[in-house]
Amino acid sequence: MNDFYKKILDNNKKWVEEQLAIDKDFFKDLSKGQNPPLLWIGCSDSRVPANEIIGAKAGEVFVHRNIANMVVHSDMNMLSVLDYAVNVLKVEHVIVCGHYGCGGVKAAMGNSSLGIIDNWIRHIKNEYRLHQDELNAIKDEKERFNRFVEINVYEQVFNLAKTSIVQSAWNSGQKLSIHGWVYGLNSGYVTDLGYNLSNNDDLDLTYQMQF
Repeated sequence: MNDFYKKILDNNKKWVEEQLAIDKDFFKDLSKGQNPPLLWIGCSDSRVPANEIIGAKAGEVFVHRNIANMVVHSDMNMLSVLDYAVNVLKVEHVIVCGHYGCGGVKAAMGNSSLGIIDNWIRHIKNEYRLHQDELNAIKDEKERFNRFVEINVYEQVFNLAKTSIVQSAWNSGQKLSIHGWVYGLNSGYVTDLGYNLSNNDDLDLTYQMQF
């Protein structure tokens, strides 16, 4: 058993002991079920841990993560998580959180083939095409990269709003808000980008479903 593997097993034991020292019923209460008010859709990047960033306890955040915090309409994994969060857990908030320095977004700005992930990154490349006039006008490469990270979050917020799951919830009067955030790896702070939707008024009529 190598040192790292042993360390994480030991860390688990230490964590359990610490939680029980604070609350002897901690795990007993957790096992009764979950009622999180929030679904977090974030990047798989190991430097962006959802619970820790917002100081949330176990049981307070339902989490879905993938490369570059994408909402792809053919992704059954994401749709299943979203459906369960909205229709079973009845979350009131969905946060799409991107982060500056995102490798997936950076890869979408280049032309190098990286393997099977090329198929996933193509969705991000499509976003660049939609916003190329704004992005190409930014001469500083780092600033352009940062802006593309923000645009990617913007597009995922609207992709969420377009799903039949969210549309149905809004149609039935369910309280549900979608928010776009970006996380700074070099600061630890999140920024609300102002992409906040709680109904479909900001969507083109094409996406406003009738039930």
